[in-house]
Amino acid sequence: MMKHTLIPASEFATRRTRFFEQMPENSIALFNAGREVTRSNDTEYPFCQNKNFYYLTGFNEPDALLLLIKSDQNKVVLFSRPKDALQEVWHGRRIGQELAIQEYGVDECFTLDQIDELIVDYINAKTSVLTCVGENEAFDHQVLKWITKVKSQSRNGKTAPATITDCTAIIHELRLIKSDAELDVMRKANHLSGIAHQRAMKQSAVGKFEYQIEAELLYEFAQHGARYPAYGTIVAGGNNANILHYTDNSDSLKDNELLLIDAGGELAGYAADITRTFPVNGIFTTEQKAIYQLVLDAQNIAIEAVTPNNTLAALNSLVCDFLTEGLYKLGILQGELTQLIEEKACKKYFIHGLGHWLGLDVHDVGDYQSNEKREQMRAFAPGMVLTIEPGIYIPLNDLSVEPKWRGIAIRIEDNIAVTSIGHENLTTTVPKEIAEIELLMSGSTSN
Repeated sequence: MMKHTLIPASEFATRRTRFFEQMPENSIALFNAGREVTRSNDTEYPFCQNKNFYYLTGFNEPDALLLLIKSDQNKVVLFSRPKDALQEVWHGRRIGQELAIQEYGVDECFTLDQIDELIVDYINAKTSVLTCVGENEAFDHQVLKWITKVKSQSRNGKTAPATITDCTAIIHELRLIKSDAELDVMRKANHLSGIAHQRAMKQSAVGKFEYQIEAELLYEFAQHGARYPAYGTIVAGGNNANILHYTDNSDSLKDNELLLIDAGGELAGYAADITRTFPVNGIFTTEQKAIYQLVLDAQNIAIEAVTPNNTLAALNSLVCDFLTEGLYKLGILQGELTQLIEEKACKKYFIHGLGHWLGLDVHDVGDYQSNEKREQMRAFAPGMVLTIEPGIYIPLNDLSVEPKWRGIAIRIEDNIAVTSIGHENLTTTVPKEIAEIELLMSGSTSN
């Protein structure tokens, strides 16, 4: 049975063809699969495939090696674990070499123990070896060993490549622009993740623990086919939300406090990344409403500005101006408004970037073309997917503001695809308007 049913095998073949088109003549590209990582003693963490390798193959077994050989007739070669009845009884089924050729569209497939025997001939007489230099130091050393092995056989007529080329930028650019099939998977990932956020809102109650709400999210992910979260789930009540990457999820939920949840499921390797902030008891206080509406309005302004040829830098400028003026009107920022805007004074409370690329990684690959001021100048193009996630964070120990504001932390995050005429918001199944959240939570239960 094929393991990548949400992305057809033809899509992976197309990706390889596009990579071949950017390879120099008479070259070979090498991509390593991920490895199983020991958690403790003889147990492993859940396996996560190397995303570049997966992007080109859809193959989800560890330790494999992909060769793309550019010549008069391009060739795709895979090395993978052999069929082994005993190992499969203990650790699960393996694809094997025959099915890899049939189902994954490779031209040849050999067992891992054949690599050292065959790779010299594959590398021999090539002018260049391409690999993702720096991604995996051990693999970089292995590639050098293979090239050295070819050199050692020069008296036998073998010729080693003259150059090693870093192909990271090539595959990252390919991954940055999503295909229709990828966008469809990301819609599904957002759909199920939004339903999970709804469940979390309904199940939240004073006295519950953050980890109990995390369990509700993970349950809903799995119910819809996302076995694992795309990243460490953040369930942060009250002042915990002022810790941006809070994942302890160990405290109890308190009355009149907010709960910030940053969570997304991973489906067929693709991440959703959604954040919602809502009152534990289902009703926003006056101060919470004021900050929440400011953040929501800022997010809506930014999302509307996601169009081809615009940039994250331009969106950041829009949002910073808006948030600065809003915080000034609330009395949280003091001074002369023009100067505050010029100084981007909101950054005291909006302490992270506005968004990032999204795809096979939650912080996905792709050049932002940042300038010396760290402004992200890359022009949006159809097929890009990014998050839009403004936030305001006012820690309890901020004595520069009135006590009523302290401890409030709000982030709202949606996943946005750039289209030829504007954008598509992929995050459609979880509310973010104040009235919608309160209405949804009014039917919540404590069980």
